[in-house]
Amino acid sequence: MTFSELKIIKPLVSALDKLGYAQATPIQQQAIPPILEGKDIFGCAQTGTGKTAAFALPVLQILSAAKPSGSARKIGALILAPTRELALQISASVNSYTGGLPLSHTTVFGGVSQHHQVKDLRRGVDILIATPGRLLDLMQQGFVDLNHIRFFVLDEADRMLDMGFINDIKRVIAKLPARKQTLFFSATASPDIMKLANTLLKEPVKVSVDPVSSASELIKQSVYYVSGENKRALLKYILKDGKIEHALVFTRTKRGADRVAKELNSSGIIAEAIHGNKSQGARERALKGFKNRSIRILVATDIASRGIDVDKLSHVINFEIPEQAETYVHHIGRTGRAGSQGTALSLCTRDELPYLKDINKLIRKNIEVVSSHPFSQVDKSNK
Repeated sequence: MTFSELKIIKPLVSALDKLGYAQATPIQQQAIPPILEGKDIFGCAQTGTGKTAAFALPVLQILSAAKPSGSARKIGALILAPTRELALQISASVNSYTGGLPLSHTTVFGGVSQHHQVKDLRRGVDILIATPGRLLDLMQQGFVDLNHIRFFVLDEADRMLDMGFINDIKRVIAKLPARKQTLFFSATASPDIMKLANTLLKEPVKVSVDPVSSASELIKQSVYYVSGENKRALLKYILKDGKIEHALVFTRTKRGADRVAKELNSSGIIAEAIHGNKSQGARERALKGFKNRSIRILVATDIASRGIDVDKLSHVINFEIPEQAETYVHHIGRTGRAGSQGTALSLCTRDELPYLKDINKLIRKNIEVVSSHPFSQVDKSNK
């Protein structure tokens, strides 16, 4: 379906044509019409599905139609993002769409001087893209007026919760007008996410994209059966292999990521953990070190790992089997890119066998079992 068929106005379609976007993605096809109709949205979509355009295009279209020429600029849309990186990505997308429209936007985030951000706000903006901490700081200083908000977009809500922003989000929400259109996007639909969504959304339209169900044939997949108490020992044993020069290791929890990284470092394996409790600076340093290969192993929780894109990553290791089979496919998809071979290893305890069964069902094959290791624990239920 084309954007014109979705009733997107000509200036936006022209901007999309210049970017080479002719056909709308599934999430865009589902989300754009109800947003244009004024409805709240609950969107379940991973990064890379085109969700930024799914909310940005209709918001830009409605704001541009409602803006009287020559009027003072008041913030009509607030887009809240969990990290500076995501906020800047959204800003770049909005900037590429708005060439032919009389709309302005700015981005505010922490870790830098607020001088230029305040200057933009004083000048007046139609769209504000923000991270929660800096937004609250600027609100308290009187630089941000949210009384005229028509659209509130909460992007990567699950990552917001993982990073401990729930109270900040509630403080922002308390300052928003009662009458507004809310667009809520999350990659997962956990009970905590649904609880937050239910407090924000009024009769929302639910949109989602089909989960990824296949992994690249270039990725060699294998699983190691092991007891829980031997998992870290097995990981260190695997990493003794000099062929594993660079690996992304996934854990289920932030505490688990810290423990794994600490134990690897104590064994002489240079590792760093990345998760929502780490500061912005710490996450950036860890990612930079991993990309320039001064850090051999990056240990990450699923949510914190979003946006990690490393060229020629040879190995992905699931220290714990993901509870959602689709998450496994996303994890291992970090390797085997651009025609390169990749290797995905998973460590599985007896308690995790149901998750492994779901993965095998989703990818339509049984992952090869490696039994030749010192910590092998296989029973009849595993075979």
